[in-house]
Amino acid sequence: MTNILQPKSVGSSVSGRRTAFGRNLWAAMALVALALLALLIGATSRCPPSAPRPYRQVVILGDPHLPGRNLAAKEQVRRTINGWRDVDLVVAVGDICDLYGTPAEYAAAREFFNRLNHPLALVNGNHDYIYATPASPEAYAKNFNPASKEERAEKLTRFRQTFRLSTLSSSRMVGGYLFLFLAADHDRFAVGISEQQMNWLRTELAHAPRTPTIIVFHGPLKGTQYPFKRHINQPHSVAQPVEAIQALLAANPQVFLWISGHTHTPATEASFASPINLYDGRLTNIHNPDMKRETIWTNSLLLYPDQVVVKTYNHLQGAWLPELTRVIRPPKL
Repeated sequence: MTNILQPKSVGSSVSGRRTAFGRNLWAAMALVALALLALLIGATSRCPPSAPRPYRQVVILGDPHLPGRNLAAKEQVRRTINGWRDVDLVVAVGDICDLYGTPAEYAAAREFFNRLNHPLALVNGNHDYIYATPASPEAYAKNFNPASKEERAEKLTRFRQTFRLSTLSSSRMVGGYLFLFLAADHDRFAVGISEQQMNWLRTELAHAPRTPTIIVFHGPLKGTQYPFKRHINQPHSVAQPVEAIQALLAANPQVFLWISGHTHTPATEASFASPINLYDGRLTNIHNPDMKRETIWTNSLLLYPDQVVVKTYNHLQGAWLPELTRVIRPPKL
């Protein structure tokens, strides 16, 4: 009996020692892990916080014309901008829709911008509301006839509802600068401002006479481009009514930048970044290319307290273009 029980007694002793060893090993590993975690937390707490960014970046998208031509290139632009970590706002300067502001075009635009990772602000352009939708798709891109008052109103409502806007025009402070997003809604001009919107603009400017101000509107100011196309500086290609806008800007020296699209000015054109962009001797018009092309450029406004740096990015090359960088000082108010 003793010979039979002895092996069992020895096996039980060995198993107990192994169990104890395992418990001790796990306890030691846990202590080491806690020690490493404490060191990591201590090292992290000693690291200085990252320096605050000295600027705010606003990226400008000129005339997306969605869905339109070269949609893949437009989507690549969006993906690139999504990857930029220092973007505070993306602005689209009108002609969000490709042709007539149809429900299908607005649905495509909504889907496109829903995939944007940054805050978005938009203004409408002539293609978003002013043209009558042809009766058949076969006539698309051939007939740009004026829409009726009722159809224009319907499309402006569609613009607001698509992008969940309470009003057509809006304002926003970014980095100490007042941005005024001004709607195009005139009855007669392709890029005109109605009296209602002009009154809104007057009120906004009167409330902030000492705040450097940037106006975003689809149409450019007259005389801020060379006539590289026959319609440049013509009545249907500039912000209207010309005289009323000139008087309003002259009375409000806080406005020092005007951001526009409409004329599809490429970065290769002399008018893109030129002394001719200076309006009335003091206000700079920043022209933005459209997105209907294989090579798409975007401007970025880097808003510093004492200056705005305008940089241009070539999305086909994946590179900034330092030769087009401009520095614009806000007015001393």
